[in-house]
Amino acid sequence: MSPELDRTRPVWRQVAAAIETRIADGEYPVGARVPSVVELSAEFGIAASTAQKALTHLKTEGLIRAEVGLGSFVAKRPEKPTTQSEEQG
Repeated sequence: MSPELDRTRPVWRQVAAAIETRIADGEYPVGARVPSVVELSAEFGIAASTAQKALTHLKTEGLIRAEVGLGSFVAKRPEKPTTQSEEQG
């Protein structure tokens, strides 16, 4: 079952956001391997180049790190935005 994608927005951004959400939710903890280009292509029903662009974006953002021959791994958990009530609390 592949997640629904909004074809009116850049698909690679939606895939990157989905992976980022999984990292933030702890589904992929720090140090865990994230799906490969081939796995993302199959899961989302997208081209390999689109999956690669999503992973490259996450790497640029510092959320994942790539190890040649091993795959991509979670480098850090994204900062969750603080709400105004948390700042006052």
